[in-house]
Amino acid sequence: MAKKEFKYRGYTLEELQDMPMDNVIELLPSRARRSLKRGFLPRQKKVLERIRAVKKEGNKGGRPQVIKTHCRDMIILPEMVGLTFGIHNGKEFVEVTIQPEMIGCYFGEFAITRQRVQHGDPGMGATRSSMFVPLK
Repeated sequence: MAKKEFKYRGYTLEELQDMPMDNVIELLPSRARRSLKRGFLPRQKKVLERIRAVKKEGNKGGRPQVIKTHCRDMIILPEMVGLTFGIHNGKEFVEVTIQPEMIGCYFGEFAITRQRVQHGDPGMGATRSSMFVPLK
């Protein structure tokens, strides 16, 4: 069975990567399109410069180079596909490898800032009221 080819709004990944940035922006969802038409913020420009530097150097080891960033409001563009980013979630850097399906989303969507709370069982010394919880 053949693997289905990725297309974003009718364009293949190679076509998207060869397109000028203005044409790619026109294909994105409205919020991302509006944000990018206003231009990149200085921190977003820094991320783009880092991406282009990493692509220019190439892969100089067995493991892909991780680009660490705090910029969670960066929109994923076709030139980022295949790169690995360390996106800060407030506590640590979450490694995310960019897939073609992520184009048009924000970095922050892939580094969740909240974790599920897992409370422990009440035991000796947990609280004053736990003194009266019968032990097994």
